[in-house]
Amino acid sequence: MKSTLKLTRSFFMVILAVVLSATIGGQALAAASEPDEIRLGYWESPNEELLVKQTGALEAKYPNTKITWVEFQAGTDILAAIQGRAIDVATIGTPPGSLGIANGLPYKIFYVHDIIYESEGLVVKETSGIDSVDDLPGKKIATVFSSTSHFSLSNALKFAGVKETDLILYNMPAPDIYAAWERGDIEGAYVWEPMKSKLLEAGGKQIVSSGQVAEQGALTGEFGIVSDSFYEAHPDVVAAYVELLDAASYAYREDQANTAKLISVGLGLGLPETVKAMNEIKVLSKSDQIKPDYIGTSSAPGNLARLLKETADFLVEQKNLKSSPELSVFQQAILTELYD
Repeated sequence: MKSTLKLTRSFFMVILAVVLSATIGGQALAAASEPDEIRLGYWESPNEELLVKQTGALEAKYPNTKITWVEFQAGTDILAAIQGRAIDVATIGTPPGSLGIANGLPYKIFYVHDIIYESEGLVVKETSGIDSVDDLPGKKIATVFSSTSHFSLSNALKFAGVKETDLILYNMPAPDIYAAWERGDIEGAYVWEPMKSKLLEAGGKQIVSSGQVAEQGALTGEFGIVSDSFYEAHPDVVAAYVELLDAASYAYREDQANTAKLISVGLGLGLPETVKAMNEIKVLSKSDQIKPDYIGTSSAPGNLARLLKETADFLVEQKNLKSSPELSVFQQAILTELYD
């Protein structure tokens, strides 16, 4: 295993060296200043950011900087950490990310990591008697409130004509869901990888995915945020981190067999399950960011702000947010300038 990881890191670092030595806008990438510390909030998502973490690429880029990776289990906890100035950079899902912007928290969006398709879903016990969303009334279902999973679950119910109040719905961190499943406290859970695969292995079956919900009009994804104070002090570091993520997305697409070995360590899943999880999301590159559906540029903003506005409207309906701000509030929270 050690030799395999070494080879994989070498492959990634070759790609990284090429990307970082490339020209940007006709000029070579300037050497970024090294802050004393970079504190990153992350979770176990099978995307390119986890690959950056597992390869140690950020540590290699800033050898004199203390790099601190802090694992979170819920987007609302990330919002609290950003507000408390406990982290500088983080990955967050669309609902909690929208919630933070609506509440005026001090951060900006700098990168869309991935779009969630099959990596989140509603898994129920084979013995539960649940075969479709129509069977959910009266059933005990868990999810993480104000998360992408909760957003997709609520929309799946809405599309099926089922009220959320018809369920016995529990708010649980992802690690607690497995224990509740084992105890028999719940009959199902709408959750993300790797917990989704663990429930499937523990006698579960999936009855709906976020991909199916997205096809009906409720898209979810994960994006990177940076605190206002860190971006103001180190805009070059954020730009350099975008290049690392782009290099990782290339390795993710072009050498899945090897990158999956690193990501499997980060997820705590076997290799087949990791490859499956990787294929259940759409990981984006830097070039994808300027497309109309995502960040765009200063002169041609993308539709990300509109998606976040629609998500905030949903959170108002859920009574998780008092009011949804104007579209301009979300537009101002996106760093389109990074892609000009």
